[in-house]
Order: sequence, then structure tokens, then C-alpha cells
Amino acid sequence: MESRAARSPRVAVVLGSGLGAFAEELDDAIEVPYAEIPGWPRSTAVGHAGKLVFGRIGTTETVVMAGRAHLYEGYTPAQVVFPIRVLARLGVRVAIFTNAAGGINLAYGQGALVLISDHINLQGSNPLAGPNDDTLGPRFPDMSDAYSARLRTTARAVAESLGTRLQEGVYAALLGPSYETPAEIRCLRTIGADLVGMSTVPEVIAARHMSVEVLAISCVTNMASGILKQKICHEEVLQTGAAVRGTLVRLLKALVPRLEA
Repeated sequence: MESRAARSPRVAVVLGSGLGAFAEELDDAIEVPYAEIPGWPRSTAVGHAGKLVFGRIGTTETVVMAGRAHLYEGYTPAQVVFPIRVLARLGVRVAIFTNAAGGINLAYGQGALVLISDHINLQGSNPLAGPNDDTLGPRFPDMSDAYSARLRTTARAVAESLGTRLQEGVYAALLGPSYETPAEIRCLRTIGADLVGMSTVPEVIAARHMSVEVLAISCVTNMASGILKQKICHEEVLQTGAAVRGTLVRLLKALVPRLEA
């Protein structure tokens, strides 16, 4: 893949459900479908294009994952984090993860963009379980700064310059694919979660294991179960993602050149 792309990306952007438009913004883009990369898990979720895009944002060599694999698709934790491990091996030192999330914090509105400041892993697994590969990282990596304070400060400054409101909160990751019950959401609020979703956390753990600096942004595509008197459906997630697409693309285009390590 490295020879095919002929690029040395320093920044990676992982795009979640309905948030794939940023992949079209890269200059001199080279697209590689996941199906053509040995060992790469294919995206089966609706709203995930399933391709790797190499290119530039300004002068910053960037690689975009348009779609990701999830544990709920039947993949193992090792398979889910395989892409970010490959990108780290290619030279990526900063990773931006985006996702569609349910809003638990009542201060968020549908369509809000929220910086993840920390996470709660309730997926019942960890991609580092099992024998450790010391060439990748330490047996017991520190996770006290999983979401870089430096990058969050930069992201807030860029958002402010664009007139974009960027809130902050704690992301709880559940296995899925069923949405949470109202009782589960009340529990998550009690333990300190502001957002809930089914992705991102395994990738962040693997990235930090390999000393990749992490920034993560959730798009609140729906309010979590029991908050509004309406049912949750994936179509709503995709529609809200489309509605905030322009705002997220503008933010990422301005942000990526500022994050190169």
C-alpha cells in the first residue's frame, strides 16, 4: 500500500457515519478501496464509504479513512484497530477521529460538534488484551491524556476563528448495534458520560499505545434514548451528519495544517 500511495502522511482523519464528505477535500488525492488492502476490515455500516484516501490539506500530507470497522459488525478488537496500526507504521503521528454520537448531556443540541475530552470503555474488550508486541508500545500504556490537551486547545482556537461552537465532553463506548435503553442512558449520565456511541475507543487505545497523538470530535446526530419522546433510527443519524457536513469540513480543513507534529 505504501508503494501504491507513494505518500508519507503525518496526519490521519477517521470519518464516522454520515461524515465522509471531508475525503473529497484532499488535493492530489489517491483512493484505495479497503477491499484492495490485504487484511483491512471492510466497512459494512450504512454511511461508511470504505476507502482510504491519500492527499494533502494545504501542504500537510494527510490520509483519510472514509469509514471504519466496528465491533458490532463481528470484527475482533485486533481487526478494528488494524487500520490505525498500519497508518502509524506509515508515519502518522496525529490522528483525528470523528464519530456520530448520541447526546446525553442536555446542554447539547442535535448537530452539535463536541470535542471528546475522555472516554468510558463499556464495550467489554480492549484491543491490547493478549500478548504485547513491545515493538508497538508498552505493556501498560498510560491513558491519562488519551485525548491530547494540546490538540484540543488548538481545535478550540481554530473553531473560534471560524465562528463555530465546539463543546467538550466524555464519550461512553458501548458494543451495539442496538441503541441504548432509557435506563442505560440514565446510568451513563450518572457515571459521567456526555455522549454515547459504538466506535472510536478501541482505535484511540491502539493509537496511544503507539504514541500517536489523538484528537476526537463527535457529531451529536441524535439525542440519546429517553431524552426526547421519539424513537432513534440510523436514517436520522445520516441526515444530521449531512446537515453539519459543511461545518465539519470547514473545521477539519482549517485544523489539519495546525496539527502536524
